Amino acid sequence: MKNKGFTLIELMIVVAIIAIIAAIAIPNLLRSRLQSNESAAIANLKTLVGAETAFAAANGGYTADWDLLNTPDEGPPFLDIELGGGIVQGYTYALEEDGEEVTEDSDFFTNFTCTASPATDSGAGATGIRVFWVDAGGVIRLDDADGNPI
Repeated sequence: MKNKGFTLIELMIVVAIIAIIAAIAIPNLLRSRLQSNESAAIANLKTLVGAETAFAAANGGYTADWDLLNTPDEGPPFLDIELGGGIVQGYTYALEEDGEEVTEDSDFFTNFTCTASPATDSGAGATGIRVFWVDAGGVIRLDDADGNPI
């Protein structure tokens, strides 16, 4: 009588081949996730620059208040994504005023700075490696994790 099926050696060889393929593929998958998160952070900063520029054109100065960009008192929102409410695509965003007040009694400024930092909740390097920031000039700049320009 002839047995049908696989031998133990054949099964072990198949499992070893699958393990080798997985060992090659998983690091590439993780690296592509980091690159995707960093690309999304750059795109979000570009969107924020457009929103701040439109806000400044309408109000005479930049703001560091997420609420004014997302839900202004009048008219449509300047920013259509919620960047100030925690982790967005692996990055956290910090919006700060920079420069002088436009007038003494206004909450608007001559410049702003927004920093996109990798979220650290998932472990170092899990969501991104580089820190990006932008100001009213619109040029997205790059820092390392310690805040040093690259």
